[in-house]
Amino acid sequence: MPRQPRRKSLSNVYHCMLRGVNKQDIFFEDKDYLEFQNIIQKTKKNYLYQLYSYVLMPNHIHLEIKDENKELSQIIHSIATSYAIYFNKKYKRKGHLFENRFLSKNVENTFYMLNLVRYIHQNPVKASICQMEQYKWSSYFDYFENIPTKEKEKITDTEEVFNMFLSSKEQSKEKFLEFNQQIFKFHKSADLLEYEMKSKLTDEEVIYFIKEELGIYNIQEIQRCDKDRRNEIIRKIKKIEGITQKQISRILGLNIKLVRRA
Repeated sequence: MPRQPRRKSLSNVYHCMLRGVNKQDIFFEDKDYLEFQNIIQKTKKNYLYQLYSYVLMPNHIHLEIKDENKELSQIIHSIATSYAIYFNKKYKRKGHLFENRFLSKNVENTFYMLNLVRYIHQNPVKASICQMEQYKWSSYFDYFENIPTKEKEKITDTEEVFNMFLSSKEQSKEKFLEFNQQIFKFHKSADLLEYEMKSKLTDEEVIYFIKEELGIYNIQEIQRCDKDRRNEIIRKIKKIEGITQKQISRILGLNIKLVRRA
């Protein structure tokens, strides 16, 4: 299935993810994490984007980026290429470091934007590594100007997120801390983005997408739609990476030729 062009975010904010090929680790020691942070700092100067939150996990990366200059692909390509060159040279390896095309999800509203900050910061907790405040390689410390190492620069743009709490700066910090400590309830968009990280989605995950994102709770209804409406639904489903045309045909109960032509 050919790649679909990325849909532009109306807010210019995106949740981007990079993962090591075959889920391999991409950071082995502190110097690797620091190098990646330095690369982010350089690309921010070159492309003038904002970084609302990030986390560098052993085998994958989450970045919440505001890109008003419509250069998201160039930004992520520059980051990934620079780090891959560093990593391959240091560890005497060849070939791709990151898996496939980078993944991204549009962040279109304040609710999702704030929940995404929290979701990103809670990744070390979810992975059973440590608590947020104990993990050095995320933007969590940047929000409190409490840098855990001398080498680590603040690279996160925190002001706009603080402003979403509509309080003084100190009150915003308190509210932000309280908000981050709450157990993250997966917003469906963040949940789906994790699904999209997989090389292939299960039928259950595809059905979840159809129900929660498209609002179609009776899959058989799609068979009874008129041609234009049916094709519109199929096209939306085909935009999600990891879904095959045969899978769509099987789940919807439609002829494969209809799916291909949609």
